[in-house]
Amino acid sequence: MTGWNASDIPDQSGRTAVVTGANSGIGYVTARELARRGAQVVLACRSEERGTRALEQLRSEVPSAEVEFRRLDLGDLSSVRDFAASYDSDDGGRSDGLDLLVNNAGVMALPYRQTADGFETQFGVNHLGHFVLTGLLLPRLLRTPGARIVTVSSGFHALSNIDINDLNSERNYRRWIAYGRSKTANLLFTHELARRLAANGSDVVAAAAHPGYAETNLQGAAPKMEGRKIAERVMWLGNRVVAQSAAAGALPSLYAATAPGVRPDSFTGPRVLGWQGATGKSWRAKWTLNDAAGERLWAASERLTGEPFSPSGV
Repeated sequence: MTGWNASDIPDQSGRTAVVTGANSGIGYVTARELARRGAQVVLACRSEERGTRALEQLRSEVPSAEVEFRRLDLGDLSSVRDFAASYDSDDGGRSDGLDLLVNNAGVMALPYRQTADGFETQFGVNHLGHFVLTGLLLPRLLRTPGARIVTVSSGFHALSNIDINDLNSERNYRRWIAYGRSKTANLLFTHELARRLAANGSDVVAAAAHPGYAETNLQGAAPKMEGRKIAERVMWLGNRVVAQSAAAGALPSLYAATAPGVRPDSFTGPRVLGWQGATGKSWRAKWTLNDAAGERLWAASERLTGEPFSPSGV
């Protein structure tokens, strides 16, 4: 994988993809490069204004792109259900299947907030929203030979295992620990999904990736939300001095989404200390490979959201 870059993406003509959080950062680059290689891409974003602006920018950069914007708020499960229902009822000329779902959107180290459904925001957006979205779109993925589900985690998953008895951090909220737990949840979800797909004889590949330290809007969101100007400036400086570009940060996601031979439950990221550099196999904490923990998280996620995976799913 050394030296793999966007020019190595195989031809995506005839393939369809949904990329969450595609209005900026690594999500935008992921959507753009998939479209550049011929995929039909849905930009699934919370903000209609930012999503429409990203759509226009992408079309200006890739005039031949077949792309569309659809609103998706992962912090509101009714929005997730509406997105999936609209995708099924109006496929915009797409085939009955879905080749690729990139669960990219996320929030990081926010002050304590709750989603529209009452979940702690980082766990609700980063994990539960994508859990429900994947479940609702899974029948399409299962009908598509060679389909993939790529969930974007983070090296910060190493900050903490999940607490199955306090998934919403109600007892003791620490923003970075909560972020680490949500990213652990991403990896446990991928692990359990891959296990269930294999048990059902499906060739759908569930894999995970992370961008390392990439220059995106993610780092400055919380300081800006709280009006912490110094912290916002520090994050800005870190992006300028230390971070790799969003284009480089998107490569692990693009590799997991398109490269031949990607293994189920693999975790791809930058190879230099997990922060930057060439794309390769990434270290992950042992707790993200625990079958029992994956089963417990899956069951809890179904119970909390009221959305068991479809009987035709896994």
